[in-house]
Amino acid sequence: MTDAAPASAPATYDVVIIGGGPGGYNAAIRAGQLGMKVACVEMRETLGGTCLNVGCMPSKALLHASELFESANTEFAKIGIEVTPKLNLGQMHAQKNDSVTALTKGIEFLFKKNKADWIKGKGRITGPGTVEVEAKDGTKTTLKAKDIVIATGSEPTPLPGVEFVPGKVVDSTGALALAAVPKKLIVVGAGIIGLELGSVWRRLGAEVTVVEYLPRITPGMDSDLATAFQRTLTKQGMTFKLGSKVTGSKVTKDGVELTVEPAAGGTPETLTGDVVLVAIGRRPYSAGLGLETVGVETDKRGVIVGDHFKVAANPDGGGVWVIGDVTTGPMLAHKAEEDAVAAIELIAGKAGHVDYNLVPSVVYTFPEVAWVGQTEDQLKADGIAYKVGKFPFSANSRAKINHETDGYAKVLADPATDRILGVHIMGPQAGEMIGEACVAMAFGGASEDLARTSHAHPTRSEVVKQAAMGVEGWTMQA
Repeated sequence: MTDAAPASAPATYDVVIIGGGPGGYNAAIRAGQLGMKVACVEMRETLGGTCLNVGCMPSKALLHASELFESANTEFAKIGIEVTPKLNLGQMHAQKNDSVTALTKGIEFLFKKNKADWIKGKGRITGPGTVEVEAKDGTKTTLKAKDIVIATGSEPTPLPGVEFVPGKVVDSTGALALAAVPKKLIVVGAGIIGLELGSVWRRLGAEVTVVEYLPRITPGMDSDLATAFQRTLTKQGMTFKLGSKVTGSKVTKDGVELTVEPAAGGTPETLTGDVVLVAIGRRPYSAGLGLETVGVETDKRGVIVGDHFKVAANPDGGGVWVIGDVTTGPMLAHKAEEDAVAAIELIAGKAGHVDYNLVPSVVYTFPEVAWVGQTEDQLKADGIAYKVGKFPFSANSRAKINHETDGYAKVLADPATDRILGVHIMGPQAGEMIGEACVAMAFGGASEDLARTSHAHPTRSEVVKQAAMGVEGWTMQA
């Protein structure tokens, strides 16, 4: 690691990357592997970006711990284990933080291994091939590079009329570090982030109400799956207020008052809670990057637009590249990683491409929900014919003996060619199982390929095989 500091002459690199999250650090590692001299500019005290520091990783640590806590309270007795669990929230946060620290140190090691420099500070493009880095103490240094990669990620989208108040009205970062379990938690936004963090605090004892502007949860998820998912979350204890618009908030000595009215118009009402989590999405972190100095533009949402990664060309043949949340495509860490490899390999003169239709999405609740490819809603809207195969976890041997029977797998395929169009799973370890579908679809596989591939028995993954068999109507276990 190098802190930004004044220098008599600019340090020169093949590639300078602005942002050290999943896109940025993977780009730096790949560039190092390909023999490039590379620097990664990151303003946080640790590498890893939102995902590792205040997103994917700490949330999964709390999801895992809270799931075990709930199982100890509700499931252990059924299988002959009698315990009286007691929550130690401080220790739960401590183990989460220890895990995050270990992972950030791991990235620092990978930087050293691949000879990538970490320049600590805030990066800003000042012209073609030039990046100015401002350190925390205000000192500045200049880096020169043939190619610049923007990997600045995204930040929580604020909600008009609702001001953040530490410990009371929080974003996802604040919800990961609450000092006590709220008696009542109101989650604004029924997307992946809101439902995951809402699940954490519900398991630990909070009464959770989810307010969503749309008439359904999890936009982008297959609506059939979303309906089943909402039913399961409701059974677990979550309350949903769909088609509802939040218009304001007020912090009182007793908590937070949230003003809500029907999205279609109507009489407002007041909801009260100890904590309000605003999780209405994320927006690209594209302001203050000096984009205007190289002729790069953003759309009205702040997304950097351009032609497949490269958004500006330099006279010397290099240019400005953009990857991850700050450009088009799903705002997912693993999408940013794929962007990173593709962009760096293009810079190196190799082929580079990412098919966003094959980037899976996962909700890490219990049960998990995972999907890849097109939904039934999309196929219907586009007038595309398809066949469906479904299989429930309630008919899967491993799920039944583990008392994990909520959910199902669904395979969508082309009726003429049998090519897989989409796979959707709600159930235990759905996020682990979706990879099989990604591989099959990447190779242009048919539902019959999944159906005739041997799956170990008894495993949960057999639901995917059986669902694929169902496309042609020969499911054998239900």
